[in-house]
Amino acid sequence: MAFYIQHHYLYDIIKKRMDFSKADNRVARKLFEVALQRELIKGMDEFSDVLNQWKTQQPEDNRDDYYKIFTAVKDFDKHIARRYDGMRNSWFFDTIIGLLLDKTITLVDLEGFSEEAKTEILRILKFREADMQ
Repeated sequence: MAFYIQHHYLYDIIKKRMDFSKADNRVARKLFEVALQRELIKGMDEFSDVLNQWKTQQPEDNRDDYYKIFTAVKDFDKHIARRYDGMRNSWFFDTIIGLLLDKTITLVDLEGFSEEAKTEILRILKFREADMQ
């Protein structure tokens, strides 16, 4: 338990310290657009799966299937809004970490960041991945 508390304390210290440069902020904004497009494709594929299942089954009562697609779209919209809407520069670092953890982006996508930013991102990513295990 003490390790866990210490681990989170260290993460908080490092996280609060990392602010991207203006150049890294520009890279992050471009990367967020790439990530958004990837997530939209994933979401649309999920919606398509629900609709294809409905087409295959051709139920007499369509309410359940309508509710499935409505719920899928609503939940996905909330996820997209939470992640991307009204994002401030101070949230960029944590958002990048979240996108890496979700596998929306990969380490290759970090190419445009400065070496300092990449180093900090990778360091915190290791902490977060350890927390998930």
